[in-house]
Amino acid sequence: MTPAPESSTAAETLRRAYLTIQLLKRKVDESERARREPVAVVGIGCRFPGGAIDAASYWNLLSGGVDAVREIPPDRWDVEEFYDGRPQQQGRTTARAGGFLDHIDHFDHEFFGISHREALEMDPQQRLTLEVAWEALENAGQSPKALAGSQTGVFVAVCTSDFAMTHAQDPLDVTAHTTQGTAHSAVPGIVSYALDLRGPSLAVDTACSSSLVALHLASQSLRSGECDLALGGGVNVIMSPLTSIAFSQAGMLSRKGRSRPFDAEADGPINGEGCGVVVLKRLSDAHRDGDRVLAVLLGSAVNHNGRGSAFTAPSSVSQREVIRTALRASGVPAGVVSYVEAHGSSTPVGDVMEVDALADVYGRTDGTEVLVGTVKGNLGHLQAAGGIAGLIKVVLSIQHGAVPGTLNLDTVNPELDLAGTRLVIPAETTSWPALPGERVAGVSTFGFTGTNAHLIVGEAPGRPASDPDESRPQSVLALSATTAAALARLAGLYAERLTRNDGARLADICYSANTGRSHFPHRLAVVGESAAQLASQLRAFSVGPGSTVRAPGARTSDVVFVFPGQHSWRAGTAAVLFQSQPTFRRMVEECDEILLPALGRSILPAFRSEHPDPSAGGTGLARSSLFAIEFALAQLWRSWGVEPAAVVGQGLGEYVAACVAGTMSLPDALHLVASHSLLVAEPTLLSARIAATEQQVAAAIIASGTAARVAIAAVGGPTGTVITGDREVVQSICASFGDRGVATGQLGATDAGHCSLAEPLLPTFRRSAKKIQFSAPRIPLVSTVTGELWPWQEPLDADHWCRHLRLPARLAASMATLATLGYRTLLEVGPGGSLTRLGPQRDHGTNDPLPSLGQGKDDWQVLLTTLGGLYACGAPVDWSEFDRDYPRTKLEVPTYPFQPTQCRPSPADRQPLQSRPSDV
Repeated sequence: MTPAPESSTAAETLRRAYLTIQLLKRKVDESERARREPVAVVGIGCRFPGGAIDAASYWNLLSGGVDAVREIPPDRWDVEEFYDGRPQQQGRTTARAGGFLDHIDHFDHEFFGISHREALEMDPQQRLTLEVAWEALENAGQSPKALAGSQTGVFVAVCTSDFAMTHAQDPLDVTAHTTQGTAHSAVPGIVSYALDLRGPSLAVDTACSSSLVALHLASQSLRSGECDLALGGGVNVIMSPLTSIAFSQAGMLSRKGRSRPFDAEADGPINGEGCGVVVLKRLSDAHRDGDRVLAVLLGSAVNHNGRGSAFTAPSSVSQREVIRTALRASGVPAGVVSYVEAHGSSTPVGDVMEVDALADVYGRTDGTEVLVGTVKGNLGHLQAAGGIAGLIKVVLSIQHGAVPGTLNLDTVNPELDLAGTRLVIPAETTSWPALPGERVAGVSTFGFTGTNAHLIVGEAPGRPASDPDESRPQSVLALSATTAAALARLAGLYAERLTRNDGARLADICYSANTGRSHFPHRLAVVGESAAQLASQLRAFSVGPGSTVRAPGARTSDVVFVFPGQHSWRAGTAAVLFQSQPTFRRMVEECDEILLPALGRSILPAFRSEHPDPSAGGTGLARSSLFAIEFALAQLWRSWGVEPAAVVGQGLGEYVAACVAGTMSLPDALHLVASHSLLVAEPTLLSARIAATEQQVAAAIIASGTAARVAIAAVGGPTGTVITGDREVVQSICASFGDRGVATGQLGATDAGHCSLAEPLLPTFRRSAKKIQFSAPRIPLVSTVTGELWPWQEPLDADHWCRHLRLPARLAASMATLATLGYRTLLEVGPGGSLTRLGPQRDHGTNDPLPSLGQGKDDWQVLLTTLGGLYACGAPVDWSEFDRDYPRTKLEVPTYPFQPTQCRPSPADRQPLQSRPSDV
């Protein structure tokens, strides 16, 4: 029975309502998943006291129980002038020690394109953050330059203004750079500016809790989709005694010269400085991109003490609440947390309140012990950088399965109520046994102005290891720097890395270096099959850089693809490449699929046998196989980022050049090749090169009376003319030149092409060519028919290809045209050496062509040596695409070796602005 229209309308309305509800539910679920998605830590950069300049050295400091606190260095201020051990002495500080970095006034301003004058006016916190952020990105395997224009956020904690207090003490000290040089907002802002990052850029100041708040905001920004990558961290540099004096007046600094967290003798922290930055991504994005996930931020929370007993007094109640909120945000039960990196205020009241809150949330349940520690005993109190120092410590502890001990803890404060809890404060490095499947930690920081923060950090979820792939036996390592000195230093660092016996695969080391770094004008590339081979080359370079360094400004990125003719074919050509390079193999197979109906035979057996010789299958197989090799090589080079600035081809190579230039499709180009090849059943003619001019060879042919049986096929220059004809005639003419001391050389069997002997083939060939749709070239094409640049607006047509078949190849004129156009770098995209045999290219103003393949040489050795040479000369290379066909794993490799110069203002720099010399 047909329902009434009203019933149908009602049913449709219900169906649409149901679908709408399901869509909204799905969106809510997706939003909830995004809100709770773990944030991956994929990179670390740091500079902390005690020589901790990277993650490895920082871990050595922590696990080795190193106390990095020392007496205030004389380049900061005169200790004796401001020190007084008595409390609350006006104008004096009770501190004569702290955690300090070396050479805080040194900065590689030229690397970041900053003038020396501007660098003098920059807060060292800006300079330090710039370098550490760069190192963090490189540690993450992320090329900093590649982020230009991306939605990358920068969240940096900064809360002190020592540089501003000491630098601009008089109105005459103020310059055009003063505001941007001293503003807190300029700390993240200079990073976003220098790297051209378009995501949020925030300076965060909540005092001691600033860097964990910065990480909290960075995680929220990632989860909301506001940014796709984030840098989070904090920085603190001590340039003035004023802050220490203020803290001393408030009784907030130790008079004993050390932070003694949880100790019975604790009387306050000691100040320290440093910078830490982590690179953050949504976990799903990190897995998609194949990143090393060092740890995951599972959840975080921030709150405030509200109105307590005093503005700067801690609140155990608020600390409990911020920890519980972070746990709820992470979805992690408190009983799973087995380590807490505590704030560790090193004050009797603060330590008791914090441990009480930790015990109440983490330590009152049954289960395994919960380790508690703090980095303050090693470094002092780093203010805005304290939280990031603790977070990085947790990440490293997760990786190493151990928790460093808390220093300066002789006797646990008896007021800390640890009895009946799971809390344990180790005094030395202790194994951190994992709960089933993971290690989870909490990180706490509490600002003296009342803002509290807590992060839940977990072990990265395991990922299946990729199977090693050894099908490419050679590796290429590409290094670069902005100066020759930095490149030499980088070569030395990588030589050390390659000789480290840690089980890392050479291909993975090269992949990590090539894809995870920005590329600069001074370049070096080394090729080899073992780490020892590469290390040996790098050591030699590091002590005496050679000619592989590119001179800045050289026009070497313009590469001309030169496609050789049929005489370049040799048995075994590209067989190894076919077996081990998937992109090359796919292109050859595509050509084979197109050719099979026309040829009636596959060209693939020639690439699979040990000694392939397609000429045994007739001209069609030989020429078609050569076309497939050259086209596949061109696509391989282009996939690696090496694009042709122009193309030229000799003989058969002009078909490939025209196809690559976009004048005809691949099927049409192969149709032409097959049509010509099938016109001649067997290669019955002979070709030879004569080291004489075209005029001399032409005169000899006329004099011999054999013009109907031999003709000039190619003109490679004043000492390279090719003739084709009957075998006996060619041999006779070569013998006549040989009698006069002129060098000759047979090029092998061939067909009637590129000379007058092809005249009978033209009508049939023209009919085939007229079936093809031709277009104007999209890449500059120099034709060897004329030796000139083909007009941009004109498509190639059947007449051109008939002339190409009938006339000699004007290779010398083509090379001269390329030189006139300013091109010097030639890449022979095919079996190597045939062009050089026709005469040195420098005779025409270009360099000899770089080979893609070489007769009797390892395919990969030749190909990668040329790739390395092109890279060293400035050609752009897409290293990600270079390794796309192979399973690769990102590893930690050396970061850029900055070449800092001193950026401390001299008395002359403190002159009034109008009297200072201007920058040149």
